[in-house]
Amino acid sequence: MRATASIGHHARVNASTTSAPDAASVDLAIDGSVATVTFSHPARRNAMTLDMWLAVPERCAEIAAHGGVRVVVFRGADDTFVAGADISQFADARTGSGANSYDDTVAAATDAISALPMPTVAAVRRFCIGGGLALALAADIRYASADAKLGLPPARLGIGYNAPGIAGLVDLVGPAVTKELVYTGDPVDASTALGWGLVNRVFDTDVFEPSVAELVGAMAMRAPLSQRAAKLAVADHLAPADAKRPDTVASAIRDCFVSADYAEGVAAFMEKRSPTFTGH
Repeated sequence: MRATASIGHHARVNASTTSAPDAASVDLAIDGSVATVTFSHPARRNAMTLDMWLAVPERCAEIAAHGGVRVVVFRGADDTFVAGADISQFADARTGSGANSYDDTVAAATDAISALPMPTVAAVRRFCIGGGLALALAADIRYASADAKLGLPPARLGIGYNAPGIAGLVDLVGPAVTKELVYTGDPVDASTALGWGLVNRVFDTDVFEPSVAELVGAMAMRAPLSQRAAKLAVADHLAPADAKRPDTVASAIRDCFVSADYAEGVAAFMEKRSPTFTGH
């Protein structure tokens, strides 16, 4: 059974199905206004099991229900992000008709990340392969350590990569880069990923953690309504014509201008002080 805990200022929810030290789990910790989701499967470099995929929407729902979270960081346990999906489960869970069900579970996980209304950050260290890259791409922003490797290996395994995943990758890096990633199945280093637009920034490994923490902290101090409106506007721009919601975007922008945060931001600027935003 999944262990649960009430989520307060400092809280952790564990999705592990066993108490073994190398158990596969998706953990949630909330510290002030920053939530951290950690993918943990030490025995397989944090490779995602089916239960881990199933746990991701639960964690996202818990974050959304909390009410005080302003930024979400997705990371892997120890010194790596996610080395892919747990291939040892493929023979049972991703064969024949089961492949569609497995892919639907993965899509539900990445969709849940994308649907979070606040800024989301993938903190990518070392391996970010296959399912790991899918998780990272679902976040708004990707920060990578200099030793990171990012790639999509379906052509090495005979897997058909899902169409929405391909479409999202094309939107991000274009068709030519998408084709190279999929055709070769080879991972690329962090500097190449930066040049291609797969990641936003690359930091030396010894300063990666404090650098990410500084940027996340800055986001957590900014106006949440402004961030939400921008996130909606970007998503609407990328949405197909029949899924666009211009009225929703316009409403979110109007909400900013009638908010207490707008008044606080202007007052703080005039008074030459740092604003204190509440999200209202």
